[in-house]
Amino acid sequence: MTIAEDVRDRIATEQLAPHTSLPSERELAELHGVSRMTARQALALLESEGLVYRNPPRGTFVAEPRVRFHVGSFSEEVARMGRRPAARQLWAEHQLATPAVRLALSLAEGAAVHVFHRLRTVDDVPFALETTYMPADLTPGILDEPEQGSLWAALRTRYGVELTRSTAVLESIVLDDASSMQLGVRAGSAGTLLTRRTVDSGGRCVEYGHDIYRADRAAFEVTEVLQTHRLSGV
Repeated sequence: MTIAEDVRDRIATEQLAPHTSLPSERELAELHGVSRMTARQALALLESEGLVYRNPPRGTFVAEPRVRFHVGSFSEEVARMGRRPAARQLWAEHQLATPAVRLALSLAEGAAVHVFHRLRTVDDVPFALETTYMPADLTPGILDEPEQGSLWAALRTRYGVELTRSTAVLESIVLDDASSMQLGVRAGSAGTLLTRRTVDSGGRCVEYGHDIYRADRAAFEVTEVLQTHRLSGV
């Protein structure tokens, strides 16, 4: 078993708890009968996977497990796991919708949107940068409200919108300098871009968003219900 495989297995089976110190490169090399370069590469791979973190000069430690999200409301997903969600509004504006936003929200030319750009945290740890667009005609006065927690909750309670479906596309990205700084990670770290659309009971798209997540702290769970007629062709 390679060094990386061994550490992954011990983390998965909870033999190594979060923040447990790992052996040094020299100790790992001696234990597995490999060179220090091989041990260093294994630790670098584990770090890129978000399983360990380095704290020079103290050493390498087991990372906190990723928070596993379903596609949906950040606040509701985090609260469901018994953890504390929060949102810090970086800016919010009334804007003319760009062509891409008009297309996503099915708006006419010249239509306006309300845009929120927020830093999302879990137990005070930065997790995501969220940019959300909503039709201005649907959400009058929302910019005058205090900072929102769940925008979905605001749509439901203030505007009477019945949300029925949210879809998202996930892409792996490299975080730029500004995003890295806001999320508290090194520039060039791995990230996940989530592009989402939410529709109401009438089929109208009421929310369009671009969310940038830290890849080392967030994972996404996707469930597909397999119908019998769909399995017949397998």
